[in-house]
Amino acid sequence: MTRTLAALTLSTALVAFAAPAIAQNQGDWTLGVGVAYLDPKSDNGTLAGFEADVSSDVSAIFTAEYFVRDNLGIELLAATPFNHNIALGGTDIASTKQLPPTLSLNYHFPTNSVWKPYVGAGLNYTIFFDQKTPLGDLDIDNSLGVSLQAGLDYMITEKGAVRLNVRWFDIDSDVKLDGVDIGKAEIDPWLVGLSYVHRF
Repeated sequence: MTRTLAALTLSTALVAFAAPAIAQNQGDWTLGVGVAYLDPKSDNGTLAGFEADVSSDVSAIFTAEYFVRDNLGIELLAATPFNHNIALGGTDIASTKQLPPTLSLNYHFPTNSVWKPYVGAGLNYTIFFDQKTPLGDLDIDNSLGVSLQAGLDYMITEKGAVRLNVRWFDIDSDVKLDGVDIGKAEIDPWLVGLSYVHRF
């Protein structure tokens, strides 16, 4: 997945410098709707003495972005809940749902092309809920961490675009069982999204 982000970042840079500049205008709004695959890293820490593994999931995503300056936008990412199974020592033993609202500052490279690349960085606040396990009362702390992304829009109309983007989230959460600390879940997932984005 690291190679995917590197390749997308390189492609955005190549597209950005391949043509004359046209700005994204200050005061513009965009709204996006799409689907995303959220894939936690392979090593998710140790819980209760066992290696933890958090499963991947697919969910709907939504974005709203306001351009505070030409080419510079503040974006909010929202989603419907992602569902994850949690395995300890290779056995599924718990499940949880989470929402990953993320606020980012994005720079959109000005191009005179149907290809519109961008990069961004911001803060993610992951909210865990509906935690279940037959072992007892499971509690996974919410997480605040950085988020990085790179994306590429392909304009299909003057105001509409298809967007491919890749994000990385720093998500580390303390986990308790019946009030006792059993370790830290190190999730740090990648998100690959495909959306339709409309400019207003």
